This record gives sequence, C-alpha cells and structure tokens, in this order.
Amino acid sequence: MYRTLIALMCALYGSFAMAQATDPNLGRNLAAACAICHGTNGINAGGLPNLAGQPREYIAQQLRDFRDGKRPATIMHQIAKGYTDVQIAAMAQYFASQKADK
Repeated sequence: MYRTLIALMCALYGSFAMAQATDPNLGRNLAAACAICHGTNGINAGGLPNLAGQPREYIAQQLRDFRDGKRPATIMHQIAKGYTDVQIAAMAQYFASQKADK
C-alpha cells in the first residue's frame, strides 16, 4: 500500500513539475510577488535593485544564492527558499526580458 501511495505521489509531483516547465506565463506569474519590493515588472522607484533588464543568469544565480544561504539578506533568503530551480529560471527569464527603463 505504501509503495502505491509513494508511486502516486511521485507521478503527481512529476506531472506538476512538467506542467510548470511548459507554462509560458510561469515567470510572469511568479514575478508578480516581487513587485511589492522590486516594483512592477522589476522596475523599482525606491532603493531596492531593479530586476528588469538584468542578465538572466545573474538573476538566477542571486536567487539560488539567497535560497541556499550563500548570500546574506534580511528577507530574500526566506522568500527564495520557496522556489525550485525551474521557478527561478522562469522568473529570471521574465525579468531579463523586461525593459530596464520606465
């Protein structure tokens, strides 16, 4: 019984991860949560870094570093822990594709 349950859970997780990887709006949808601090579409009017127009790999590496505890932060390390590599890549691609100017 436990093997069947574990197999079912693995199958569901795999299909969920695959669905995320193919969702063309995944990056935009996840990035919406960043707007509160980093501004709409990653353009910040305050003192936090702009994310719009930054290189994709740079953004992804920073998020992975926050998530993995390699970069100190006040809040980003907690936020980034909730993201998978697929989600980080999708957000990084989204922000990299945004124009840096208002």
